[in-house]
Amino acid sequence: MNKDVTYVVLADDDEDDRLFFTEAFDELKITTQVETYEDGVALMKALNCEDASIPNILFLDLNMPKKSGLECLKEIKKSKRFQDMAVAIYSTSASEEDIENTFVNGANIYIKKPSDFNTLKRILSDVVTINWQYHTSGLNRDNFLLRL
Repeated sequence: MNKDVTYVVLADDDEDDRLFFTEAFDELKITTQVETYEDGVALMKALNCEDASIPNILFLDLNMPKKSGLECLKEIKKSKRFQDMAVAIYSTSASEEDIENTFVNGANIYIKKPSDFNTLKRILSDVVTINWQYHTSGLNRDNFLLRL
């Protein structure tokens, strides 16, 4: 994987959300490679391949069939292989329980899915350009939830 390219992966069962996500990155002036998966099983199968590239940032929808985003997050955090991968929860849920569960289980940031395309582009640009080493070293509840 080219070091100048940010490798981004999204796991989301909603086809429209996957399409908007990839279109938003197409319009941003950031060099990215984006891959999407429609459920947690397909995501984990791809990530666990021996020769798979590790994403710089993984966006995880919480409510997916077969394997939920929280189940994927727990599996990812158990593996040393993924220790340098930033995990962004990307969900329609704004429930305190979901936010707390993902924070406690090691997600780096929680993003409530925006309702319009321009806000989505701004959020994705902000998340991709975060200095993750700095952001995660001071991770606390206050900087976990991305405020729109």
